[in-house]
Amino acid sequence: MKILVVDDEKTLVKGIKFNLENEGYEVECAYDGASAVELAREGKFDLLILDVMMPEVDGLEACMRIREFSNVPVIMLTAKSEDADKLMGFECGADDYLTKPFNILELKARVRALLRRAAGVQRTRGAVLTVGGLSLNTEERVAIRDGQVVDLTAKEYDLIELLMRNPRRVYSRENLMNVVWGYAYAGDYRTVDVHIRRLREKLEANPAEPEHICTKWGVGYYFKG
Repeated sequence: MKILVVDDEKTLVKGIKFNLENEGYEVECAYDGASAVELAREGKFDLLILDVMMPEVDGLEACMRIREFSNVPVIMLTAKSEDADKLMGFECGADDYLTKPFNILELKARVRALLRRAAGVQRTRGAVLTVGGLSLNTEERVAIRDGQVVDLTAKEYDLIELLMRNPRRVYSRENLMNVVWGYAYAGDYRTVDVHIRRLREKLEANPAEPEHICTKWGVGYYFKG
């Protein structure tokens, strides 16, 4: 597995690189957002670790540019802890978020979780899930709406596959965080709301009145199959 680490703090990059290489990953480094976009465009990475606060092209802008051509999993790093900043990262296409200073063990755990889910270790190979005009090819991790391929991030795909595999089962936001992300988010479950809204925008004919990705008010979300 090959990981790109991007941060203008070279000492931090060196430490992350050392720890990830000790886990057996191949690691390449960059120190600005523009370089991150160009390296990601080559398509040779399995995961990106991307700092938010960088000069010129910041991490949020870099993530948005990368999402124009790639769905590679992205973990955002930031010195900010405000909820609004975290949600902005998810709006830009990030799959996960870690606030500095962080425990390197937590970073490695999140890297493992994202790579495991991106590889689809637990999915049924070759299966195609279809409801109306919406289909998922679970081997290729591709969503198709009305015959057209829809670009989803790794977490967006994991979320819709879970819901489609369990139609009419209502999941609370806490349940979805634990199952899809693999850990709790310290009570901030608005991350789920952001991903649900993005899925509705991409997969529903009328996101304001969704036919498939439905809300059970006061409880959570479910897929109406």
